[in-house]
Order: sequence, then C-alpha cells, then structure tokens
Amino acid sequence: MADGIPITRNPAAPEREAAIRAAVRGAVKLRESRLARPEDAAALLALFTDPAVHAPIYSLPRPLTEDTVRAFIEDHVRQREAGEGLLFVTDPGDGRVLGYSDFQIWPQWAAGEIAGALHPSLHGQGTGTKGAAQTFTWMFDTLGLDLICETASLQNTITQRMLDGMGFTRMGQVTSTRPDGTTRDSLVWEMKSADWPRQA
Repeated sequence: MADGIPITRNPAAPEREAAIRAAVRGAVKLRESRLARPEDAAALLALFTDPAVHAPIYSLPRPLTEDTVRAFIEDHVRQREAGEGLLFVTDPGDGRVLGYSDFQIWPQWAAGEIAGALHPSLHGQGTGTKGAAQTFTWMFDTLGLDLICETASLQNTITQRMLDGMGFTRMGQVTSTRPDGTTRDSLVWEMKSADWPRQA
C-alpha cells in the first residue's frame, strides 16, 4: 500500500512463500467478516464516503464512486488469487457494510499490512482495538507471517496510540501514494511474530 514498506525485508524460503500464498488463497472468513464481492460495491461505498472512515486512509480508491469501489473489490479478488491480498467486509445481513479489512501480503518477505475501518456507529466501544489485536494474531498464526508492518498519517493519533500501546516498534516515516497519485507522509511501525503476545 505505502511506498518503501515493509522496512524489514528478510527473504522467505520458496516453500515458506508458497505456503503463505496458499494460506491467503484459502482464506474465506475473518471472525464475523466475509470476503468482499463485486455486488458489495454500493454498500461499501456508503461506508467509505463517511469522512470518519475515509479521511485517515490513503489506500481507498479516488474518486469514491460505485465503479471505483467495484474495481477496488475486483482488484482484491485478483490479489487473493495471487496470494498477495484480501478484502473482507463486515456484513450484518441488512444490506449495510459495517466495516472492512484490506490486507496487503508480501509472501516473499513473510510480511503483511492491514488497513481497515469500522462504521462510525461502532466507534468508541473498544471494538476497534480488540478486533485489530485479534486480526494481528490471525495474520501471524493463520497466514503464517513473520512480520506485520503498519502505517498511519501524521495526524492519525488514534492509530498511533493503538500501535504504540500494542508494542509495535516505530521504524520511521515513508511517503504513501494514493490511487490518484497524490502523496501522504506516513509513520511506520513493525511487529515480529516472535514478539507478539498471543493472548489477544
């Protein structure tokens, strides 16, 4: 998603890389979330257009339209087939999407990143931090990653506090390029599997 990440790049053995790609291809569910489908475009657009959702996230399609969101979903379908990405949506079954999780996986380095957001109605309930911790555990244990790399804008103090509080290590700053070509400065954190507390 961002340029120049992960910062730490330890080449994975070919069999390890293949196992990670297979795990990504085999992923169909993330707790209460399911894989996004092209027909989710309208509901996902409704989530994305809320400023509380899209303002801090540089990797969303721009401009935000139903067509660009559908293309975003379809691109993630291709990423999953390559073992390099996943897109999950939280679907309560009433036509809405209440959250999403966007995974970028680098099998060659046994590393990954996640971006995501919850509907504003779910903010402030502690569900975001708890869900993030569970997702990081899933990335390490189910996908078989050695490293998670996360970014946040300089203004996104909520995510900064969350990652610092979870024990992620600050690795510096990179420039993130949005889909429309504009850029954003991002802080970078990393966490190794061996250092991650599994009680999450």
